[in-house]
Formats: sequence, structure tokens, C-alpha cells
Amino acid sequence: MDSLAVAPARGFGVILCAVKMPSNAQPPRILILAVHHGSTHIQIARVMEKALRQQRPNAHIEIIDTLAHCRRLFRTYYNSFELPMKYWPGLWERIETRQYRGESTSPLWLFRWGAQPLFRFIDTFAPDIVVATEVGLCEMAIMHKRETKAAYSLVGIGALDFERPWAQPEVELFISSPGEVAAQLKSAGVAQDRIAECGMPVDPVFAPCADKPTLRARLGLEREEPVLLINFGGSGKMKPHQVVSQLRRVQQPFQVVFVARRDEKLRAELLRLTAGMPHVHILRWVDNMQEWMAAADVLVSRAGSCTVAEALNCGLPILVFDAPPGSERRVCELVEKQWQTGYWAKSADDIAFRISRLLTGPQELSRLRQNTAGHAFPRAAHDAAEAILKLCA
Repeated sequence: MDSLAVAPARGFGVILCAVKMPSNAQPPRILILAVHHGSTHIQIARVMEKALRQQRPNAHIEIIDTLAHCRRLFRTYYNSFELPMKYWPGLWERIETRQYRGESTSPLWLFRWGAQPLFRFIDTFAPDIVVATEVGLCEMAIMHKRETKAAYSLVGIGALDFERPWAQPEVELFISSPGEVAAQLKSAGVAQDRIAECGMPVDPVFAPCADKPTLRARLGLEREEPVLLINFGGSGKMKPHQVVSQLRRVQQPFQVVFVARRDEKLRAELLRLTAGMPHVHILRWVDNMQEWMAAADVLVSRAGSCTVAEALNCGLPILVFDAPPGSERRVCELVEKQWQTGYWAKSADDIAFRISRLLTGPQELSRLRQNTAGHAFPRAAHDAAEAILKLCA
């Protein structure tokens, strides 16, 4: 099996040399820590498992729902963030700001008590590498590695945002997007040779389409009219009726695709709200989201890190909305101000205004689309897997 070797003091910026792994090398044991907070962390875990298996088919890889291996009361505590996020955003902003800037997102004694079953599982699994897809999960692994002197390599994948608690010496490798995201780690004292600036890992099927009219025809869309793709998030406060009422204010012709996923109540509400609107498509769960993104002109969505990265890889400008305080708002700032690949609708009224401006200004839409190319990383999962497997070599 081919792998890559590099002088350890020279980091990821050097020229890598292909070498042969010894034929008797033991398959690496890789444990991926995920959590069911939204879909981002699970998606990262599955994409990384796929990329790792492509490069090391014999690897022993296991993804776990990390909280299922923690004490029940600790799981309740860990999931309680959804209440202030949804109902008391001002309180959540204070809590999240303290977590973002502090040394830890929770008291260390609470991690130590709540994660005891997880620590026993890690000991039994005996991993060579542990990959953490969320900051709290990384903190648990940091504590286990620090207190048990475990020899495994710890990898952190922080989506499009890194809080200060990620930056601990026990983490040997960070998978990061270049530029502003990597700068967060460097400002926290992480050395360059511990950062692989390969982009956020998403499925490589998300890519631009060279023949958009043909793709639209196959999906049942009009070939020429602009396509808006509307994706509702999990814990947002903006209601479907607010979004649909904004769409009804747009005077320019367009066709709209709503993604209701597995929420039949949402789908029924959208059917009622959009009655009489022309060119409306309401989708249930789809396995070809990459095609709908490639066929669209604008994505209107919550600023989930995976969704944003997938849109960028498809060359799709994004109008982000309904962002709670915290990491999503920092991603919104990246989209609008740093990357200039879309806009942040800070209120419901901004949706109609921004869409109208984009539909009447093809030059602006083209500019945003061109900017996505500088922030698309179609090889991110492959490059991240390569960097992780180097830790074994």
C-alpha cells in the first residue's frame, strides 16, 4: 500500500515523497468520534471513513456516537445547549462566547465524570488514531490521552470554525480550511506543522456541472429560469411562512426548490403556503443533493458548515439566514465579508431584497460564483485522509 513520508520537523508545506508501506504492516485502527448535533459532524465522519478506506482498504475504522458512550445525565447536560440557542439567544450568545474564548467548553471535572464509559471504550478499542469531529469530543479525547498517557495520535476536524479549546498540545493534527479558519488555530498558538490546510472534508460528488440546462431538464426544472434552492435547518427560529411570504414579494421570474427532508409536517405546510405559486418543487429526502446544488443559481439556507462547503464546491452562491449566535454567525461573516461568496440575510425582509438584487444583477451573481472557486476544495477529504494516515507511517 502506498503512503507518504516526510521529515517530521518540516510539516505539511514540504514536498511529499511516495513510499511503500511494509507488506507486514498492521492495519491502522482508527476511531472517529461523532455526535448527532445537526448533521455536520456525522457527515464529516462518514466522508472521512470513505476517504480513509479508499487509501487503506484494510484499515479498522469505527464511527461512534460519542454521547452514547457517556453517562446518561452527562448526555442530557451536553444536549441542553439547544434550549438557550432556540429560546434565549442572548443567553446562548454569552455562553457560547465564553466557550469560544475559554480554555474549555465545560468544567473539566464534568468531562472526567461523564466520559468514564467512553474512556473505557477507547482503552478497549486500542486505536492508533482518534479523529474528533466536534470540540467537546476533542476535549474528552484530550483528557483521556493526557491522563492515561495513551499513545494514539489525536486529530481534530473543526468544520469551518475552531474554538480556543481545540488548541491543546495533545492534538497532533488539525484538518482546516486555509486562510481565516487556519488563522484561528495559529492565533491560539498552534504551530503551522500541525495544521493541514486542505479544506473542509465533504463528499467529492459535490462539484459544478458543465451542462446545467441538461441537468435541469433531467431534474424536471425549467432550463432557463433561475433556480432558488431553499434548505431549512434544524433549530432555526425563522418559520416557513416567513420565507414563502418573502419569495412572493420577488417580482422577477424564478423557480424554487424546497428541501423538506424527512419532515412531513414541513412538507405539508410548504404545500399549503405555496399554493398557486408557479414552478414550485417540494422535495422529501433526496440522495442526489449534489445535483440539485449544481442545477441551482442561489442556495438559501442555514449556515451549516457542511452545507456551505458543499455549495462552494458546486460553485453555488449562498444566501445564509436564520443564524443563531455562535459558530453559524461566524460562518455567515466568512460567507459575506471574507470570502464574498454570498450574503447574510439578518432579517426576514432581507431575503426578498437580496434575491431581487441577485436576479436583476447577473454580474453580481457571476462575481459571487467566481469567488466560490477560490474557496472550493474538492480534494479535501482525500488530502485529509492522506495527512491522517501519515501519522501511522
